[in-house]
Amino acid sequence: MNMGFYVSPEQLTKDRAEFARKGIARGRSVVVASCAEGVLFIAENPSPSLHKVAEIHDRIGFAGVGKYHEFETLRVAGIRYADMRGYAYDRADVTARALAGAYAQTLGATFTQDSKPFEVEILVAQVGSSPSSDEIYRVSYDGSVSDEPGCAVAGGAAEHVAARLRSDLVSGAPLTEVVAAAAAALRREDVPPARLEAALLDRSRPRRTFRRLGEADLPDLRPRSTNPQTQHPDHTRRDG
Repeated sequence: MNMGFYVSPEQLTKDRAEFARKGIARGRSVVVASCAEGVLFIAENPSPSLHKVAEIHDRIGFAGVGKYHEFETLRVAGIRYADMRGYAYDRADVTARALAGAYAQTLGATFTQDSKPFEVEILVAQVGSSPSSDEIYRVSYDGSVSDEPGCAVAGGAAEHVAARLRSDLVSGAPLTEVVAAAAAALRREDVPPARLEAALLDRSRPRRTFRRLGEADLPDLRPRSTNPQTQHPDHTRRDG
């Protein structure tokens, strides 16, 4: 009778974590940062229709990196969670902290029980009345949650982008300055620049605060390369 190979729980957990991290690192980073006008979501995304950034509820936004179909499934589940909680209680009872906790339970259960973990990392943010009251949470593939005051980065070269962003970012800075700092942090010398997808949780709006930003709002939304080899139109459609 054939016997399966024994794998220790520690090794199995390590292998699953490495598998998930590799999948997430292959995508491009997404940044969420507080600014004077609200909470900015910005990411390199060559696709104009497959969004990495989306609205979840009145004052809550979502960003995902990794496998698109996996974080899209989580986004839809988050909307359903928010609608059900708002209907059962009150719309004000839908919070980013509770949503991050729900995501953590789903990702944690999948990581420990299923044969393949989600290859995703997500950011959930809630805009407050001032930058100091904004909430940003990062939820990892294994269900771990971290509170990220001021700004958070997920996916790709996240540590490198976060280090650059925190060195340039000023707390409560205007939207244009935060966009410029985030765009500069997202650029990598070894990868052609891609189209930027951006959205804002606008704290001046009374209820639904999410709005997408385009070239009319930010004329320099698409970063430009000084290397002529990366300025061919084909380069702007690739996601490395």
